[in-house]
Amino acid sequence: MDMKFRPIKNLKLGKALKDRVFLAPMEEVNDVAFRLMCKKAGCSLTWTGMTHPRTKQKTYFDDKPICQLFCKTPEGIKEFVKKHNKKVSGWDFNLGCPATTARKHGFGSYMISELKTIEEILKEIRKAAGKKKAVFVKIRKSAYAKKILKLVEKYCDAIIVHPRTQQQGYSGIPEEKFAEKLRDKTKLPVVYSGNVGEKNYKELLKKFDYVMVGRSAIGNPGIFSDISGKKKSGLDFKDYLKLSKKYKFPFRLLKFQAMNFTKGKKDAKEKRLEIFEVKTEKRLRKLKL
Repeated sequence: MDMKFRPIKNLKLGKALKDRVFLAPMEEVNDVAFRLMCKKAGCSLTWTGMTHPRTKQKTYFDDKPICQLFCKTPEGIKEFVKKHNKKVSGWDFNLGCPATTARKHGFGSYMISELKTIEEILKEIRKAAGKKKAVFVKIRKSAYAKKILKLVEKYCDAIIVHPRTQQQGYSGIPEEKFAEKLRDKTKLPVVYSGNVGEKNYKELLKKFDYVMVGRSAIGNPGIFSDISGKKKSGLDFKDYLKLSKKYKFPFRLLKFQAMNFTKGKKDAKEKRLEIFEVKTEKRLRKLKL
């Protein structure tokens, strides 16, 4: 028997509530041009990569995404959230990142034991965002998951669960049962993340309220066309380059995305070697990928 669906109450986006399939937050991959392509393909709601509230970098929210925040203290949250609140659909606090940089600086999955600080941060985000914006927290499987869930219930509208441990990173099989048990312990909507793709998203939506597509979407925004039933058009690397012109991305990022868009192609290896040799943006834009 399928579970009873729990909508995200503060999310004022009817389409997002209906489709229930989101773009997972991914560092570097989720630049604004890529997010816009996913939206065009039919993705109902996109996530940014991790953003520090005291960042000096230019932020782009043209797709009205959920902005994912990472930080160690509440400092700067009030100012950043209030500045950008009207431009986004909501906010997400990252407690799941397992990367080496997260370990080095003590954020993401490496601060899950700091419950007092986590509560101070969530309280600040909620207060600054107001009642009309959705607030999420993303967690991994850990011994602190239930304790964090209690805090999430006080301040947030939904919880995102990636049921791999910090040690697993992005390898190994996600433990769906862990996410199911966590859902049984809360009345909040649960967003499932971890190895979600075109083949299994329907089955996962029978167990969870929403799902996130991550690595299956890298270089492949068309996956959301397959899921949403929208016609595929304007979803290749040339279209990405057209969108990217507006944002003046660094050449390094363009090459990175070019590599991503070779994924799944028969001549992927040859194309990647060709991209690797490119030294200028002008030359990259002339490549036939």
